[in-house]
Amino acid sequence: MSRTVFLDTVSPRPYDTRSFGERAVQGTEASVMRIADALGAWVMQHNRTSAWERYLPVQRMEVEHVVVIRDSQALAQARELFPQARLHLWLHDKVRPGSKRGRRLRRAAALLRAANVSLICVSDTQRREVAVTLDWAGVAGLPLCTRYNPLDEALRPDGTPVDDRQLVFFSSPNKGLAFALDAFGQLRRAMPDLRLVVGNPGYKADALAALAGVEFLGPQPQPLMHAQVRRSLCTFHPNFRIPETFGLVFAESHALGTPVLTHDFGAAAEIVGDPQQLLPVKTAYRCYESLLGGVPPRWRAAPARWAGHLGLFDAYVARIREWRTGHRPVVGPDPRFALSALAAQWRELLAP
Repeated sequence: MSRTVFLDTVSPRPYDTRSFGERAVQGTEASVMRIADALGAWVMQHNRTSAWERYLPVQRMEVEHVVVIRDSQALAQARELFPQARLHLWLHDKVRPGSKRGRRLRRAAALLRAANVSLICVSDTQRREVAVTLDWAGVAGLPLCTRYNPLDEALRPDGTPVDDRQLVFFSSPNKGLAFALDAFGQLRRAMPDLRLVVGNPGYKADALAALAGVEFLGPQPQPLMHAQVRRSLCTFHPNFRIPETFGLVFAESHALGTPVLTHDFGAAAEIVGDPQQLLPVKTAYRCYESLLGGVPPRWRAAPARWAGHLGLFDAYVARIREWRTGHRPVVGPDPRFALSALAAQWRELLAP
């Protein structure tokens, strides 16, 4: 019997290992399943009503470790259900001083100190910010470590021919999709044969709009989305709205042999590791998006065209042209994110 429970009180729907082949899977879900399966651990979910193998409804059980997923508010429930277990909090989100998640962490300060809860971050970038927030919350000195999100080691280049006319966006739409569509409009005016394929991990609605050259696939199981990534010139992810604490989209793209065009924002530089795939976040981008951030997609076309005439999207056009003419970066799986290596790191963390 496993000594460890992963407790998920925030997932929008139940999930288990079968989900990978059945539906779109969020990054946090994917990471929990891969690590829990590798460790042979239990996974309990607040909205699960029946058991499947090691995936269970929330219940009492004698275990040595409980890993709470994302939500510091659930630490009290974990302590009540598993009074003898060592508590851990696996953070996947931004946790800043004064933010909603930061305030929740501060409200849980007494329990964090009493239980000496260890906090697990998904990048060194996130860990540095969490350390600042713990100090703000009055709980500096708690155990704090980084465990990258793991990738299936079957993800690797497979010789799929690359179509240099296709770009792909496969992230949550609130992570810059509207801006990406505006930028793609200018890319297509400069290179009319370009296409953009848009996928979705399934927990936000797409910013749907009828745009030339754009195909909205909607939520897709990972194997189908990965097939699109393999054949694309690059993963086009010009996100500067919500910083990635890890950036699974970057790691998966590289593992599949596909470079990324994104911004030096959040943990992107740490995960991507190649300046040729990172653009600076210009003040002009932020000003443009601050003006149009609440505008419905169908009304953004005219402002986007004017912005394109003024050169706002020129950096994307230049980089895509460069990659189409023989200078596309060569990428592959990063050993930092290999499931076998990360499972070993988790075993060390959860050792008696």
